[in-house]
Amino acid sequence: MNEELPDLVARFRIRHGIFRKETVEARLYELDSYGCVMKTDKLFEPGDTVVLDLVMDMPFEEIRAEGLTGLVTEKRKHCSNFFYSIDFVELSTQYESPLSDKLRRIREVVLKKQSLKSRRGSSPASGMRQMA
Repeated sequence: MNEELPDLVARFRIRHGIFRKETVEARLYELDSYGCVMKTDKLFEPGDTVVLDLVMDMPFEEIRAEGLTGLVTEKRKHCSNFFYSIDFVELSTQYESPLSDKLRRIREVVLKKQSLKSRRGSSPASGMRQMA
């Protein structure tokens, strides 16, 4: 599995009984325009629907894509957690919506951060710091 995406979390709500709800934050490990992979200890089954808020915490602003409806398509166990593959339901039919624009912006920032991180990791100076 790839490493977690920088500064990006998925938030969703789980109902506990009639009146109590819990907001859960899960780390994302993959993200594209069709879906994502998230890791959490909460239980879902393939075929379940989950409504996600993707939140990217930036120094000067927070980028949010709220209300993404996703369909759980795959479940893999890892220690006490699960990796869930989630396909975005609404975005497959609406390419030019405000929600898809926000998701596109989040993906662009994630790709830039990963590119910067990989460049820093491959420089000779970083190798010297790791040896020290």
